[in-house]
Amino acid sequence: MSPILLLLLLTTFSLFLVFLLFKSIHSLFWVPWRLDLHLQRQGLCGPRRRPIFGNTGEIHELMAKARSESMPFVNKIIHRTFPDYYHWSKLYGKMFVFWFGSNARVAISDPELIKEVLLNTSGSIEKVPLNPLSRQLFGNGLLAIKGEMWVRHRRIANLAFNMERVKGWVPTIVASTRSMLEKWERDGGVKDEFEIEVHREFQDFTADVISKTAFGSSFEEGKKIFQLQEEQQLLVFHALRSIYIPGFRFVPTKKNIRRWTLDKEIRQSLRKLIQLNREMSENTKNLLGLMIFANKNQEEKQRIGIEEIIDECKTFYFSGKETTSNLLTWALLLLALHQEWQSKAREEIISVYGCDTPTENTLNQPKIVGMILDETLRLYPPTPSLIRRASRDIKLGSFHIPAGTQLYLPMIAVHHNVEIWGDDAENFNPMRFSNTRKHLSTFFPFGLGPRGCVGQNLAVIEAKIALSMILQRFSFALSPTYVHAPVNLLTIQPQYGAHILFQKI
Repeated sequence: MSPILLLLLLTTFSLFLVFLLFKSIHSLFWVPWRLDLHLQRQGLCGPRRRPIFGNTGEIHELMAKARSESMPFVNKIIHRTFPDYYHWSKLYGKMFVFWFGSNARVAISDPELIKEVLLNTSGSIEKVPLNPLSRQLFGNGLLAIKGEMWVRHRRIANLAFNMERVKGWVPTIVASTRSMLEKWERDGGVKDEFEIEVHREFQDFTADVISKTAFGSSFEEGKKIFQLQEEQQLLVFHALRSIYIPGFRFVPTKKNIRRWTLDKEIRQSLRKLIQLNREMSENTKNLLGLMIFANKNQEEKQRIGIEEIIDECKTFYFSGKETTSNLLTWALLLLALHQEWQSKAREEIISVYGCDTPTENTLNQPKIVGMILDETLRLYPPTPSLIRRASRDIKLGSFHIPAGTQLYLPMIAVHHNVEIWGDDAENFNPMRFSNTRKHLSTFFPFGLGPRGCVGQNLAVIEAKIALSMILQRFSFALSPTYVHAPVNLLTIQPQYGAHILFQKI
């Protein structure tokens, strides 16, 4: 190689390094400093920003401390499930700014501003792209995609989970509930009183229901997928709490290797499931069947590819199981503690159903059960927080939010706000839902707007049926072994399980 060519290469390489250095300084130091100054001038303060890492170190410390301590069974749980928000909102007010790496996050708990964000249809507010490490749990499903691809996927999902179709699944849900309760009775044997860890039981139950109704398989067939996704969920949670370094997902660390293995095994299982549905008739009523057969009636550019179908299956396998299992878990724990409401609900169920099981025509008759589930969703919402991003400069209330700023929406803070719900906001009081109309702007447990949870009809009906049939067969109370420790693992779960003592009626 000639000296001139070598010099040219070295010069080019040096200029490239200088470019990368200046680009890093610009994105990691100059842009955050300028944005921080802009927000502070508007009165949006928060914890001190650390260069590069922002406030992630403090977030980890606050979460670790919160999880190391149990608490009495009260519903004042924000300090344990969202300790960073709880701590900073006390110091800086209900609207403040904190930093996740070099990304500014403006925390917003005003219900009107949250509605403005979630109902925005101008395209100026969008979902924050998933961390590449967390994308493996949801793939390119409804939770991650946007634009025309989202419209196509959402259209099919809406068809699959509309109320009339979900009501047609009532016999399937009843059968799954009956199987679960018969198992409990067998496990209890001849004992007058027996203990069950209901959180695991409800996860198995909801896994069975989502398998049959959305994918046309039994829990046993889908069991491997659920078990793999549970492990994947923990890895995703850790990834979401950490700053993602570009290219890090390709580094063969122990966790990354496990992520690759889990993703591969889940996709292989879903391909088998898709193949089984392809062989079924076109009268298939489940989500997977609808996605497969909808493709046949679309122009080629409108069709959903096999990888897209797999990604959508991953989303619904996870969401369909987690949402309802957590709702039922917290509902039973609350009724185990509040025996007066358990008695009222049981009296209503017996007066409505007697010894019969719920049907699609009688689902809305038990009003108290509906109020109990709404109050449970208020205190322990399945969507406790959301993050959005301004895709261009916007005005939010009286604030000017620059493009690229992330909007952190702690919905649980709205649900527990004493200014909205009264001094008893932390108490379990289903009567507050005897008139639901006054809560439309402050109660959105499944999200709000076009990206609200598409499976909420199934979740609520499933919970109504299961809770009604449990009340028919059993009375229950908290076990002395139960430890109240709500924890945020993408959804709010009991950290040490939900141990309940049952008696047959």
